[in-house]
Amino acid sequence: MNDRTLYRLADSTAVEALVDHWVAWPHTFSPVPYSLHMLNYQKKNLTSYLQNPAIHLKSSANPKLLGGPFVNVPVDRAADIAQMLERMGGEHAESLRMAEDLIAFQNLLDREAIGQSLEAYYPQLPQSLRGYVELLYDYNNRPIVRCIESLFYKSRHYKKHLQSFQLFTQTHDRARAYYMSTPRLPDGDSVSWRIPFAEAAVDELFKLDSRPQSLGYIQEVLGLDAGDEGRLIRLLTDQAPHAGESWQGPGVRIRYLGHAGVLVETAGMTVLIDPFIAVKPSQGGIDRYSFQDLPAHIDYVLITHVHHDHYVFETLLRLRHKIGCLVVPKSSGIFYADISMKLLARELGFRQVVEVDPLDSIPLTGGEIVAVPFLGEHNDLPFAKSAYLVRDGNRKVLFAADSNCLDEQMYRNLCAEYGPIDTVFLGMECIGAPLSWVYGALLPKLPDHKHCQARRSNGSNAEGALRLLDAVGASRVYVYAIGREPWLQYFMALEPEDDDAYIREINKMLAVCHERGFSDARRLYGRDEILL
Repeated sequence: MNDRTLYRLADSTAVEALVDHWVAWPHTFSPVPYSLHMLNYQKKNLTSYLQNPAIHLKSSANPKLLGGPFVNVPVDRAADIAQMLERMGGEHAESLRMAEDLIAFQNLLDREAIGQSLEAYYPQLPQSLRGYVELLYDYNNRPIVRCIESLFYKSRHYKKHLQSFQLFTQTHDRARAYYMSTPRLPDGDSVSWRIPFAEAAVDELFKLDSRPQSLGYIQEVLGLDAGDEGRLIRLLTDQAPHAGESWQGPGVRIRYLGHAGVLVETAGMTVLIDPFIAVKPSQGGIDRYSFQDLPAHIDYVLITHVHHDHYVFETLLRLRHKIGCLVVPKSSGIFYADISMKLLARELGFRQVVEVDPLDSIPLTGGEIVAVPFLGEHNDLPFAKSAYLVRDGNRKVLFAADSNCLDEQMYRNLCAEYGPIDTVFLGMECIGAPLSWVYGALLPKLPDHKHCQARRSNGSNAEGALRLLDAVGASRVYVYAIGREPWLQYFMALEPEDDDAYIREINKMLAVCHERGFSDARRLYGRDEILL
């Protein structure tokens, strides 16, 4: 090692974005959802862990309980969890009170407001909500406390100083604890870097994926001293980076990056959809595209919805320095859980963010990106979401993400305007999570158990998928976004089996497509490349 040696981030180095030691995702970022999630999920889980850490550890190791509210922290670190819980009660006291006040006031309105004017309720607002909310009725005279999200980002409830990164070597794809239930505690092998996500220095760190720098420069960026050199050097390599090759055509090259991540390249344009990029574990794993394989510049990144596996902080922040424009669907601004992806992106440091409504078009050289309506998969709750049609000349590809084909006439209406769509990417996780899994912590009151179980985040089954393909006139279909790659286990809480019910539905749909003579019909996994 000498002062002239240049280093980049090692292929196995993961950089997890954190908010107060919890994995950063939309529900731990936007102030109102975060406060509710902290009150009704994080705080309860930590309290339960301290009552019986051994049960939490045992449950965390049980594959049948993946995704459950179990804190996967060793018993000998229970004191750290106790300190964390105590600090939560102090640091976040005002936010926890605001969350309690919001639930109580919404429930008060539900009991009392039956159509009379709501003006008399403004003086009754708790101090924590004053100046931050509007009181409304929907068209059926049901009262709503509308939280003005942009004001909450300017309030004491938004704490940039609690944002940080943890750099560590990913040993294998299943090494991480479940993202929602287990906080990330500092350890002797990782490097913690406390910095707001929007800071320009974050880009300097992630440029190291392709632009090596001296050890001194890297230490300066991270604010480390010589005593941290041993931990840092294990996260770096002096091997030269290999540049991701750009596509020169002809036609369109589509690379499947895992889960819902797809890279679309023409000779003059690069579009990336819902990226969740995995690092390459030090102990090996299935073949994959990683950060080194991406082009130097990405013109557009398209986000379909705000679910944690589609709006992935860890990936978006690592790619921010090379993204031209982030495209997101527009939220209603009425319901606090319908998080504004535009506001979120700006707080993450993205300068060029475009919000789209259905059928909005973004022109490309020789083509366009069209926002397409997206039905289902959100437990019948109102959320911003959009599929995307990407057109290059006469080639049209629909990235439907987790769309559930609840009404095929919508796709016929789409094709009446844009013509047949030859290629479809479709998610088919047709037995999704019940209402309470992610959203339970955010609701003023839960529906009964039967309704929670019935209202699932379902994608299309075989019948729905075939209706969609018929409606758009497709001749190619690729099933994606079903979370089967091993690096998704900690994020999706899935333990894939060959005989899973949704796999049977996928196989049924693919068999029909083969019978009908589709030019290509298959389920994607790991990495793949498609030329059109």
